[in-house]
Amino acid sequence: MDCKIKHLNVKIDNRGWLAELIRSEDVGKSSFGQVLVTTALPGKTKGGHYHKRKTEWYCVIKGSALLSLTDMKTGKNYEIKMGTDNMVQVKIPPYYFHTIENIGDEEIYLIAYTSQVFDPNDPDTFTN
Repeated sequence: MDCKIKHLNVKIDNRGWLAELIRSEDVGKSSFGQVLVTTALPGKTKGGHYHKRKTEWYCVIKGSALLSLTDMKTGKNYEIKMGTDNMVQVKIPPYYFHTIENIGDEEIYLIAYTSQVFDPNDPDTFTN
């Protein structure tokens, strides 16, 4: 069989779960980055960090969420409602502090692409 099955490492905590769906090594390209899916339960917030190298693209495919962004260089703040009622993709460049909050009554599902694979030895993830 030419098909390949990969068991995903699903990380679960009290906010929801996260699984890295497709990583660069899965497609044989070191410059690919990775695709992940994460959930957040009603009232929960995820993120609370920024990156110096990584760019991320977010799309909430189920539920209702509020993406809050702060440009670390200018201090300017942005809020974007995302989800079933506003199906958008948001590109988050380096040096943008970001959080995403579930503002609805059901679990949200967020699909994200990040330009670099997560490396626990060099996470490129910084809090204020």
